[in-house]
Amino acid sequence: MQNRTLIVLGMHRSGTSLITQWLHKCGLPVGENLLGPGLGNKEGHFEDTAFYNVHLKILQDNGLHDSGILTEPVDQINVSRIKELKQIIADKNRRFEQWGWKDPRTCLFPELYRELIPNAYYLVVLRDYQSVIISLLNRTFALKDITYNTQKGYFSRLAWYTFRRKQQFKKFCREQASFFLKVWIHYNESILTYIRSLPADKYLVINYTILFKDDERIISHLNNSWHFSLNYSSFSDICNEKLFSKPFKVDHFINNDQLIKMAEDLFIDLSSFVSPKSVAADREFLYNESVTKVI
Repeated sequence: MQNRTLIVLGMHRSGTSLITQWLHKCGLPVGENLLGPGLGNKEGHFEDTAFYNVHLKILQDNGLHDSGILTEPVDQINVSRIKELKQIIADKNRRFEQWGWKDPRTCLFPELYRELIPNAYYLVVLRDYQSVIISLLNRTFALKDITYNTQKGYFSRLAWYTFRRKQQFKKFCREQASFFLKVWIHYNESILTYIRSLPADKYLVINYTILFKDDERIISHLNNSWHFSLNYSSFSDICNEKLFSKPFKVDHFINNDQLIKMAEDLFIDLSSFVSPKSVAADREFLYNESVTKVI
């Protein structure tokens, strides 16, 4: 029997961890050693550390920040890294008839995996730029909260949470929102270019929000169209909505209408690849998930 490999593609903070956790619960092996909980992912990242560690090395080899929060392309992939990945893939195929993984950094060099796993299937996770940026802003700024909670005295913490935090967060948003938007564009342009080159039966583009209503259809597609063997488990059972970032109007902090228009057009282009039953919901999501509240 031919191995079945599912690669989850999606920008950071797009719900890939949540979806991979759900796939894991449905019976898909997604890594023997998974990256555990961290800032912004209290339930765990569900990233296979085998792929994750090689991806970090690839970025470091190119002089890029290994967080993957970047806008520069990955120019070269060292032969030794390709050898490492081939060994990982061979080991997975030997041990599992079906398996998969997620790491947002995969989006930075998808062509590499076309060569290494030509028969792979891709579950592409799409989330609008507003919500992704809000999540990135909140996660990154939370480091300051940790500093005050662990290193500062009572009165410093009181002043921070009562007076200073809100103004400092606004300042941080003005400084970083445009950069995070460029990162979102960089990732999603890479995804769009890649899926345009794939046969239509090799990928499925979704927004994780559709899984609240359409999770059975997604599992049915994986089983019946792609011949995986997964057991249905309700997506709602593993989704904790309390962990979602509170929305606000992030465009307020981006003084670049051209950049915003580029992101909106890109989202609509990607939405055109969503299966017909879900595309309307995803387009509505673009305009409705991030409400007009300004912090």
